[in-house]
Amino acid sequence: QVQLVESGGGLVQAGGSLRLSCAASGRSFDSYVMGWFRQAPGKEREFVASISRGGSITDYADSVKGRFTISRDNAKNTVLLQMNSLKPEDTALYYCAADRTVGLRRTAEQYDYWGQGTQVTVSS
Repeated sequence: QVQLVESGGGLVQAGGSLRLSCAASGRSFDSYVMGWFRQAPGKEREFVASISRGGSITDYADSVKGRFTISRDNAKNTVLLQMNSLKPEDTALYYCAADRTVGLRRTAEQYDYWGQGTQVTVSS
């Protein structure tokens, strides 16, 4: 089992940057595929990015490709989401998630563990 805690959210102007961090506790962090999802008010939770166990393979939603970068440090049990060129439509509660299975997934229901989320608000 793994526990996840997100941090780094906040209020930023359009065009600005934020870096989200997800700290994992528990055993065998490097055995989990890690993902970031987000949920805006009145909308379903949507996939943002994921990263393989070793960090060599990543996947991004089309809406964030070229602006966001996911990375991980298995020695520090941490996964990061660097968000650049932020837009008002990026405003949402951002969640970190862990998946025990092999392969990068985009469906929230396929992830096993979740953090509580960190709020990102982008003003126009």
